[in-house]
Amino acid sequence: MADEAFSIDKRPLRDLLQQVEVGKAQLPEFQRGWVWPYPNIASLLASISLSYPVGTVMLLKAGGDVRFKYRPIEGATPVGEPEPESLVLDGQQRLTSLFQALKLRGPVVTQDLRKQRTSGWFYVDMVQALDENADREDAIRFLPESRKVLNFRGQVIEDYSTPEREYEAHLFPLHAVFDGGDWGDEFTDYWDGDKVKRKLWREFSKEFVRPFDLYHVPVIELGQATPRQAVCQVFEKVNTGGVTLTVFELLTATYAADEFDLRNHWEQECRAAWKAPEYRILREVSNTDFLQAVTLLATAERRRHEAERGVEEERLPRIGCKRKDMLALSLEDYVRFAPSVIAGFKTAAKFLHQQFLFDTKFLPYGTQLIPLAAILALAGDAAQSAGAQNKLARWYWCGVFGELYGGSTETRFSQDLPDVVDWIHGHAVEPRTVTAAQFAPGRLLTLRTRNSAAYKGIYALLLKAGAVDWRTGEKAEVTGYFDESIDIHHIFPKSWCEKAGFDPAVYNSIINKTPLTARTNRIIGGAAPSEYLGRLVKAAETEHEGVAERVRSHLAEPHLMAADDFDGFFANRRAALLGSISAAMWKAILEDESTVHEAEISLDISDDTDDL
Repeated sequence: MADEAFSIDKRPLRDLLQQVEVGKAQLPEFQRGWVWPYPNIASLLASISLSYPVGTVMLLKAGGDVRFKYRPIEGATPVGEPEPESLVLDGQQRLTSLFQALKLRGPVVTQDLRKQRTSGWFYVDMVQALDENADREDAIRFLPESRKVLNFRGQVIEDYSTPEREYEAHLFPLHAVFDGGDWGDEFTDYWDGDKVKRKLWREFSKEFVRPFDLYHVPVIELGQATPRQAVCQVFEKVNTGGVTLTVFELLTATYAADEFDLRNHWEQECRAAWKAPEYRILREVSNTDFLQAVTLLATAERRRHEAERGVEEERLPRIGCKRKDMLALSLEDYVRFAPSVIAGFKTAAKFLHQQFLFDTKFLPYGTQLIPLAAILALAGDAAQSAGAQNKLARWYWCGVFGELYGGSTETRFSQDLPDVVDWIHGHAVEPRTVTAAQFAPGRLLTLRTRNSAAYKGIYALLLKAGAVDWRTGEKAEVTGYFDESIDIHHIFPKSWCEKAGFDPAVYNSIINKTPLTARTNRIIGGAAPSEYLGRLVKAAETEHEGVAERVRSHLAEPHLMAADDFDGFFANRRAALLGSISAAMWKAILEDESTVHEAEISLDISDDTDDL
């Protein structure tokens, strides 16, 4: 059996619930607690009483190499702390519901139809259950914990709080279904040998109680050799609740078997390390992101070690952070590399600040943070020199403007880590992300909303170029840092462009947009630049040249704006933005016939600015 991938058999329901009761069958820690509403439980009980199939239970045989922390099924209180023989992967809700209704000897904690918590007892009307014309499910009742039914005034209208009242009402408590007939003996004794009552019990025991005793549940049990990845995949395939099991949850359960609380470590050690305001660019880093960075370092170290042992290139273990790589991450490796990754993310935040990226709202790719943190962790002090920082910046902006982190990214992560670290250490070969990155000039005309990484990247480049507010002269990043009222707005206002008859696909592009404060945007309104530039001079209490200089800090030409020359302004700023992108990537951007007309075939003329 230990060598089999899985076994299939049928087990008595009585035996399965007994295993739950004594702790031989328990839940892996990654199973979420969840309670069925009592009508669902009543339906399940009715199905078993009619010997209908209720689905397969899937177990994992305990004791293999893959260890999980475990816990009893809700309601079960096994003596001591027994180690389970099996862990429940699928069928948790059915087993929990059946155990509580049939074996608990206490109120069942469940939900009503509005998903409000409630507790009570399941009973079955003996007479109604034997009525061939009645629905068996209607015969099952869920009574309050007090076993008393109240009307809207709070008055007791039904009372089944004593065994005698149960006998009189012919209500059988389902927690007595496996008591060997003791309740039935007491029922007939109460009626002092009444033949009608004795017959009622006989028929009810045969038609309703006995099917529970004879009921067998199909069980699939995975063998001890089942790998962690397979457990995760199987759980997701069979999980009828539709809840996706994350790698973090599975590793939490795995590490807990060695008394390591992964969730607590993530909250108290990792996330807490970057709670300060200067690290707000990291606030959306997830636990899975962190695990991916740790896994990159662990697999890189494994590859380095094998290479030093003389293993041939084609046989070296690969660097990776895909799902199966993370699931193979040992607790030893996690504890070893997690501190370096924490430091790597903090250093990544500092690097991004130097690139004028301060907030997740304008972070081009959250995913690019993962290899960045791993690169900085692995490179260490070597990444801090001016030359190394220039290389990092070039790699980063090639990823952004090459738009290389928008799809499946794990393979690129595994390439970037060794490529960039080797580059930092002086290898002449450029990283594959750098060589692959291309920016088509026509792409500028299709960047209209901040859904695009390149759109956010241009925003950062404008800040890096020294963009200041046209009214106050404050640096845009300072204004945004303190009141967060800065956003991207049109330079030639949308309403003016509409009246002038320009194409929305053109004036809604990033070429006609720049970061401005809400107050400056209100001064601009929908007026022509020739008009609002004068307003800005008055509002700023400065000379025309002062406002003009501030406009130039946005790579915009004020004399073309003052002449309301949209076409001239547009061509000039397009060239300035392309020059800025080219400098960030350290690559020439060549005009191409196909890219010049790219906007003409785009149907997306959407816009996300908030102009007044």
